[in-house]
Amino acid sequence: MKKSLFGALLLAAPLTLNAGQLNVEYSKFYSHLKKIDKEETANLQFSFGFIHNVRKELCQIESAMLVTQKKDIKVEVNAEQRFTLPIEKALKLANALVAVDIVEPNNQCDMSVQLETVPALLSQTQTPDNLRLILEQYDAFFDTMGSFLSFLMPGVEGLTIWLPENQSYDHLNAEGVSVEGSRIMLSKDWIEGNKENFVLPAKPIRITSVVD
Repeated sequence: MKKSLFGALLLAAPLTLNAGQLNVEYSKFYSHLKKIDKEETANLQFSFGFIHNVRKELCQIESAMLVTQKKDIKVEVNAEQRFTLPIEKALKLANALVAVDIVEPNNQCDMSVQLETVPALLSQTQTPDNLRLILEQYDAFFDTMGSFLSFLMPGVEGLTIWLPENQSYDHLNAEGVSVEGSRIMLSKDWIEGNKENFVLPAKPIRITSVVD
């Protein structure tokens, strides 16, 4: 069954719990981040959040800090309640922590890890080269993850472009292009055969993969 790789990875690592706060070892994030620390996946990033285990919506983050022995570094949280972190092995070796203040009780929120494109690729006008580059990056990621067990890994079947939810995008439906709410799905065949710019009604929020 095809699905977008959105919030599909849950990190089962132990968290240090305080009232309204989650203190997570940076090493738990680094175990994901290091998987994309290479040229062939340089245009992908992992974004992190905490999903409510009943509502299945992202918990509200009041603030996030990267805590080291020498200083604390503010972590920017986007409007969707997700954040990114630098890929730094030194932070892992230094036993850095990510301290996150949340609104909900901390025992109701589980970590969610999302693979998406970097913001630089979120243009309202998607060129054929840009779409193929993104597709190739996702292919490279899953190929690397599969290694000798590639038959166990999902295959990339296309891309999902996430747009703002306050508009209708049904007019974009076409062969190889499908619309589900604010999500535009482009098939792999459509991307590889397309030779024209794909102009979107709004700037994308994110672009993720469609996997089988």
